[in-house]
Amino acid sequence: MFTLGKRPLVRRRGRGGMQFRAPTIGKLKPAKYPAFELAESIEGEIIDLVHEKGRDVPLAKVRFNDGSISFLPAVIGSKIGSKIQFGLEAKITDGNVTSIQNIPDGTIVCNIEKQFGDGGSFIKSAGTDATVFSHGDDGVKLKLASGKFATLNPKNRAMIGTLAGGGSTDRPLMRAGVAWRKFRSRGQKYPIVRGVAQAAYVHPHGGGRHQHVGQSSTVSRNAPPGAKVGSIAARKTGRARIKERKK
Repeated sequence: MFTLGKRPLVRRRGRGGMQFRAPTIGKLKPAKYPAFELAESIEGEIIDLVHEKGRDVPLAKVRFNDGSISFLPAVIGSKIGSKIQFGLEAKITDGNVTSIQNIPDGTIVCNIEKQFGDGGSFIKSAGTDATVFSHGDDGVKLKLASGKFATLNPKNRAMIGTLAGGGSTDRPLMRAGVAWRKFRSRGQKYPIVRGVAQAAYVHPHGGGRHQHVGQSSTVSRNAPPGAKVGSIAARKTGRARIKERKK
């Protein structure tokens, strides 16, 4: 079937072409905690600090007593030859991994499990950390880097310390080619052209004597794929109104 026009970017990204796929070259194993019982006391040694493509935090290559090797996000102060303790009896020092029920209030932690046994799922970006806020009957409350609070299962594991690599994103990219490689390593499209800057046959917002949407930018959530661009199912648009204070 012959159709006029060109599919917009959101449709081409959904199809999953090569320009939208993250490369697998340079990827290491998932950076997660090894599976072990909480009652066990396991010790590992950092044998190398490596960089993974598309990840801003350095990874510590850890070798355990049984010969197994795992990759974990490295905290500030990690170095080759450092020892890492796992288990309930681990000391509360940077780099060690234990359950958050054993971590005192006010301790800085990172690489926290959202569900027990998932190996660490959040607070994994470079330079980030969370703070153990309080212990209660409903669980352990943590203050995240965003300022929000999260209550988790006391058995969930976390690593003591702040993740290394902080400030790596502060340096400007300077050139478009460097930015393209950064987004390419993560499977993201760059650069993204505005819809109003495109031709009418390419994008619903394109065309016209000057760059303007020309129609309502709010569309239904059930809009067809070719027209589902702009503010999708927006409850409100524009600047927020300041509510008048009650006297």
